Amino acid sequence: MMDFPSVRTVYGSLESMLAKFDKYSRRSRFTGGSREELEAWQRESKKTLSGLLGLHKMDEAPLIPSRTESVSLPWGIVRERWVIQTEPHVFMPFYLLIPEKRKEAFPILCPPGHGGMGKYTVAGLSEYPRIRERIEFYHYDYGLFFARNGYAALCPDARGFGERRESLSDAGKLPEAMMGDCRRLANMGNPLGIPVAGMLVWDLCRAIDFLLWHGEWDTSRLLCAGFSGGGMQTLFLAALEERVKGAFISGYFYGYRDSLLRQNENCACNYVPGLWEHFDMGDIAALIAPRPLHIQYCREDRQNGPRGIDNVADAMAIVRSAYELYGAQGRLWHEICPGPHRFHEETAARSIDRMLKECAHG
Repeated sequence: MMDFPSVRTVYGSLESMLAKFDKYSRRSRFTGGSREELEAWQRESKKTLSGLLGLHKMDEAPLIPSRTESVSLPWGIVRERWVIQTEPHVFMPFYLLIPEKRKEAFPILCPPGHGGMGKYTVAGLSEYPRIRERIEFYHYDYGLFFARNGYAALCPDARGFGERRESLSDAGKLPEAMMGDCRRLANMGNPLGIPVAGMLVWDLCRAIDFLLWHGEWDTSRLLCAGFSGGGMQTLFLAALEERVKGAFISGYFYGYRDSLLRQNENCACNYVPGLWEHFDMGDIAALIAPRPLHIQYCREDRQNGPRGIDNVADAMAIVRSAYELYGAQGRLWHEICPGPHRFHEETAARSIDRMLKECAHG
């Protein structure tokens, strides 16, 4: 006899929720046809998105910057560890990778995705075997990659990752240490109207405040680049933060219906209460227009959903229409890469350099 009843049929809710998505989603999408109408929609939509992310509930606090480590790496790079306060009693450690020609560098934010222990993979600490595995498979060390290409790369621990887990005991064992505490953060924040995505965006805004405080690099051409969950952070940050002048989103761009509703086992940080009722992902990216935006995705990425890159193409059509109204089609780039979920650096450096030049032109 089994220890529990044998279930031969399940009566799930997915089909009902898909129908509700079709009925209620994207109520705040852009429906105008002129640049002036688009600009008005962007202003109102940024307010709506900011409210959904709970940014008005985040608390100001002094940065209290503290540099705790400085290590010389190959390629003439210096890796500094810093800690800043982002809210009262909330601290964010990060690595700052400074290239050899530091006076000529421009800053770039490099938020981390999942499964890589936060800043450690992005900053390229490959001396640790488990970190090295993730770097080799996902090409996860894009912060180090950009530093090697002459940029000052700020690689933070997102909340719940690396040194910012909620439990010290989890930080010392595998596989917990490699993953994030997004579920705990969502359980704490969602009932208060402060989703995880809002916490992450707020902390990245404070990272920009740090760069302004640091004062060494020209933030008038500040860029942000992220892969997977780092792409999610880049998307939301660039949509709301005008101080970000160009964005590189890798492995995170598709329609919500297929990729997050159908694939509803995804991480809790992807789910912002009320978001789908107002916007799809293409609508959020349209808030970045006309600033430079590069979207990179892989043909076999399971995150694309059951329709594959057709799902991505639908999202691209939304953002492309916004850039066309601005006459800024040349500032929107997208590439389809072969294979599964992975950051592709082959075009990243060239694209970031191009963004920098576009920013210089205003």
